[in-house]
Amino acid sequence: MSFSHLGLSDKVLAAVAATGYTTPTPIQEQAIPHVLARRDVLGIAQTGTGKTAAFVLPMLTLLEKGRARARMPRTLILEPTRELAAQVKEQFDKYGAGQKLNVALLIGGVSFGDQDIKLTRGVDVLIATPGRLLDHTERGGLLLTGVELLVIDEADRMLDMGFIPDIERICKMIPFTRQTLFFTATMPPEIARITETFLHNPVKIEVSRPATTAVGVSQFQVPVGREPHEKRELLRRLLREAKDLNNAIIFCNRKREVALLHKSLQKHGFSVGALHGDMDQSARTAALDQFRKGEIPLLVASDVAARGLDIPTTSHVFNFDVPHHADDYVHRIGRTGRAGRAGTAISIVTPLDQKSMIAIEKLIGQTIPRVEGHAESSAIDGPEASSGGETESPRHQRGREGSHDGAKEGSREGSRGGRKPRREREPRRAATGGRHSGPKPQAPAAAFTPPVAPAPSRTPSIGRAEAPQAPRDAASEPADHSHLPAFLLRPVRARV
Repeated sequence: MSFSHLGLSDKVLAAVAATGYTTPTPIQEQAIPHVLARRDVLGIAQTGTGKTAAFVLPMLTLLEKGRARARMPRTLILEPTRELAAQVKEQFDKYGAGQKLNVALLIGGVSFGDQDIKLTRGVDVLIATPGRLLDHTERGGLLLTGVELLVIDEADRMLDMGFIPDIERICKMIPFTRQTLFFTATMPPEIARITETFLHNPVKIEVSRPATTAVGVSQFQVPVGREPHEKRELLRRLLREAKDLNNAIIFCNRKREVALLHKSLQKHGFSVGALHGDMDQSARTAALDQFRKGEIPLLVASDVAARGLDIPTTSHVFNFDVPHHADDYVHRIGRTGRAGRAGTAISIVTPLDQKSMIAIEKLIGQTIPRVEGHAESSAIDGPEASSGGETESPRHQRGREGSHDGAKEGSREGSRGGRKPRREREPRRAATGGRHSGPKPQAPAAAFTPPVAPAPSRTPSIGRAEAPQAPRDAASEPADHSHLPAFLLRPVRARV
């Protein structure tokens, strides 16, 4: 079936044709006719299936008639993070270029004054995060009584981030006669309750089984010791030896680990950016733009910051930290293998991560191949691996051990009275581990070699071996760049 058979307007069809798309994805094919028929829709689909266009295209068709009034948006789209909200706006800008629609973005990190000006002019499409939206309604600058269509996107992530009470408040401010489109990747009990409360006789569209991973993504787990420096050494080896690596997102569980790993990779010569919830909006936007344009091939990110990012060229996802929640694994590896492309997802697994990996395999219904490495560390990492260059001080080691599986720090975006609101934060993780006494297993860093076609052994030229040095922190690691592939050393045009 082509887009021309779905009931979209001529203007929208022309915009779609200009982008080069000819055939709708399954969720687009099934959802668009029901949206145009003004039915409520419950869409269960993984990221990368085209669900954003499944509501953007019919909304553009429906909005061709009518006009917005000041401070009373005609449609409302709720997103859990700033980045997702910005991506949806880009979709409206792309497909609605030939229409005179006013699209506004309400997210943290942007002044209220600029946003108030846009609302005063009248908004056809309002895209917002729950926290900033409620801030505007509480200030009296926004009325939701004119909303005809409500979209709740990434609903399961809304649950993880503690936004469900805010969603319930917002839904009660919108007329009961509205049309509601509800999209989620998984259906936990709380999400099922919300759909029963706020959807009226919805059409249920399920294009993939909940918590399934994309077919085109090859998944592997690589064992490593529990020490942070061992994980960093292994990650660098995986990056050097990965086949067909175009660019990659590297996930950490906590903002602090994002910052430390970002600094460590920079010290070792990698061209890398960082993305986490505590960065200001301009820095987050700059990092994403550089990654999209290929100016930096690597991006170290937290779950909240990278949730739902649509960067089709991402070839690899590395789980530097195994996620504490199995659902997060599905969303992380969904950053690769998008739009039918092939992708690779590699998880670095310590002895403390075994329970989490079992939970992940149970959720996705498949076993993730375990890749054992047999080469000695010095044979791959060269003199650096045996010189103690990655060794941390005992103080830093103790800090990592106590916090490795500890609670994830909450990300707070926007501020009020010196404190930042609870509703735009990273999900808190339950502590699953703490200090460990006794000898710790020292597993050698494993060379990543897929089981089907083992790659030939390579010994990068590191250069002159250094004499053993005293333990030091990751921030002071030696910066020897001669061993890195050329594309990983692209210059960074703007510091993030």
